[in-house]
Amino acid sequence: MTTATSARFLYIARHGEASPDETELTERGRRQAALLGERLRDVPLSAVHHGPLPRAARTARLAHEQLGRDIPLRVSEPAGDYVPYVPLRQELPKESADRFLTFVEQFPESERSRGPELAGAAQARFTGPVNGDEPRHELVVTHAFLAAWLVRDALDAPAWRWLGLNHANAALTVIRYSPGRPASLLMFNDMGHLPADLRWTGFPPELRA
Repeated sequence: MTTATSARFLYIARHGEASPDETELTERGRRQAALLGERLRDVPLSAVHHGPLPRAARTARLAHEQLGRDIPLRVSEPAGDYVPYVPLRQELPKESADRFLTFVEQFPESERSRGPELAGAAQARFTGPVNGDEPRHELVVTHAFLAAWLVRDALDAPAWRWLGLNHANAALTVIRYSPGRPASLLMFNDMGHLPADLRWTGFPPELRA
């Protein structure tokens, strides 16, 4: 017997603005997290997943408090902070190869060596259609690199192309995975739930619109 499959709607949010040592959220970060939860209050979420680091866990808890429903809150190592893929020089455009390689090499070896394994686990856990007759809506509170990796994957772009895709604090990206169709990027880096003074934090100043 063929198992029915349905669409998955994956809501991806970067954590709120963190303190300089990244051990907690700033006041602005806490406001961002609460507003993220308010925005998602009417979404029929089945679970809220978050990475294990304090800035992601705190963001998820604050957003979860605003949902007004008993929704599972789950920590997930694959939703953590790591380098999902380290490209070779020959993969990269010549004009940006030096900049991208220098950027990647600044991160600890531990974040680079385990990154591909964790990125694969995140794809297996959070992407693709779901079994059953009902669509599934899930929120993943994570970090900029995994958000970029999942967007790259949804667009079927080369593996190196997660580089250069930035995500602001508490911004929202939504991807739909429907049976028999390519993934659809419905929303990317959306900050409509944030007032002007809370937008664009964590985003390179020279790239802000």
